[in-house]
Amino acid sequence: MRTQEIADTATPDSNGVTTLAQPTSVNGEQAAPTATPAPAAAGISVENPATGGVVGTVPSIDNAELAEMAQRGREAQPAWEAMGFDGRGQVLRRAQKWVTDNAERVISTIVAETGKTYEDAQLAEYLYAANSFGFWAKMAPKYLAEEHVSSSQILVKGKRLRVHYRPLGLIGVIGPWNYPLTNSFGDCIPALAAGNSVILKPSSLTPFTSLLMAECMTASGLPENVFQVATGSGGTGAALIELVDMIMFTGSTEVGRKIGEGAARRLIPCSLELGGKDPMVVLADADLERAANFATYYSMQNAGQTCISIERAYVEEAVYEDFVNRVTAKVRALRVGPPAGPGSVEVGAITFPDQIGTISEQVKDAVDKGARLMTGGQQQSGSTADGKGGRFYEPTVIADTDHTMKVMTEETFGPVLPIMKVRDAEEAVRLANDSPYGLGASVFTGDARRGEQIAGRIRAGAANVNDALINYTVLELPMSGQKESGPGQRHGAGGIRKYCAQQAMVVTSLIAPKREPHMYPYRASMTRLMGRFFKLMYGRGRR
Repeated sequence: MRTQEIADTATPDSNGVTTLAQPTSVNGEQAAPTATPAPAAAGISVENPATGGVVGTVPSIDNAELAEMAQRGREAQPAWEAMGFDGRGQVLRRAQKWVTDNAERVISTIVAETGKTYEDAQLAEYLYAANSFGFWAKMAPKYLAEEHVSSSQILVKGKRLRVHYRPLGLIGVIGPWNYPLTNSFGDCIPALAAGNSVILKPSSLTPFTSLLMAECMTASGLPENVFQVATGSGGTGAALIELVDMIMFTGSTEVGRKIGEGAARRLIPCSLELGGKDPMVVLADADLERAANFATYYSMQNAGQTCISIERAYVEEAVYEDFVNRVTAKVRALRVGPPAGPGSVEVGAITFPDQIGTISEQVKDAVDKGARLMTGGQQQSGSTADGKGGRFYEPTVIADTDHTMKVMTEETFGPVLPIMKVRDAEEAVRLANDSPYGLGASVFTGDARRGEQIAGRIRAGAANVNDALINYTVLELPMSGQKESGPGQRHGAGGIRKYCAQQAMVVTSLIAPKREPHMYPYRASMTRLMGRFFKLMYGRGRR
């Protein structure tokens, strides 16, 4: 489970945010940023989970300050909308250049507050942002263009039918700690492209990436107060729901329910991307080496702290032991520890402190119930030069699992891959669907057509055949969940239309009769005539 926030009762000092010092070069590579020292009581202290050191402090915005931010955002929104798609697109494209020009700074900030590896920050966060700015600048005018509608309804013959999209106004985005750029600020980009103003509430564990992106947007010419960052604890997020016209939330199912309840009470739209327990199905005719590589990478990437990680594998018995052995050897070879630049480690830190307990409990439960611990299975502390230590968990593979074990049925959110033997594809599909979650799935087989049919039977918002997670990088494709993985969508046309009000419009030209035939006064002759006409039109069904 992704717990969204930690309790924090500190108040900000008068100087606001403690800024990160600029990174210094170490062996030709940029080191993680260091913080300007500040007392913990000055605000929310942000920890580097890979080292145990303090990255910096940020203020905890109170409700009065948040209300003022909302007011400023509403006042700034009309002028931003009036800039049109071209004007807004220019700002987004300048932001795209800013991000690429400041790539090392963006990556090092993400690494410092999440403890993830350089490559995880580069590929899954920086690259996403670099692509997204240009994508939404290009596609917003197309996805939100006026739609011309045709109709078989006889009463509107000769009339023009249109659908218009207008920004909702002020959007609230509540982001998670595992991807502070991709799944926090990334959701702000289409909202801004649509012409909204946005208040982003980042996780109190990882606020500095959001603040850096605020700097990016200001430097790129975004008008003042169109994008604002509200740092704070869970209470700040709850207060934000009361002030905005729509809420976008990424996080745990438990918190998502509360977000949805708050939005429903106010009758405002919300989009929720919640928990996941994504299954991988490996059939006997699969390319086992490819399947093993994908299982290893996409279960351990970002230390398993990805909502669409491969969190459970179902393997046909004919190739089960071979697959288990291949994956075990690959996972055992992974390096885990504090990131020290490109190529230093494969698996980084566990960002959220309580997640270690969840991971350890699930692994112990599986072993106690008879599962084979193939590799890993222990918490690991990464020591640094100053004697401090970070939070790590050994990359872990567990074989001979079943659905009596928590590791197969509950979200783990850690570097753990449980593998279960199945008789055939039918059993694999049944077990894949035996879950309250439905974000993503993958099927590996030598018969791609059959794989597509099997993947289509798994109740998930996205599915890949002989691949995994790659769909998320394709911004043209919708990314949504089913079941308790939440309602709503990011990416594709729906990923920006959700930030808009939809208006249907019927336009009748001035060359029209003074009175339509169906209007008052009613006459029996006209009523009978219309009855015969309706029967002629619809009585035998349309061909």
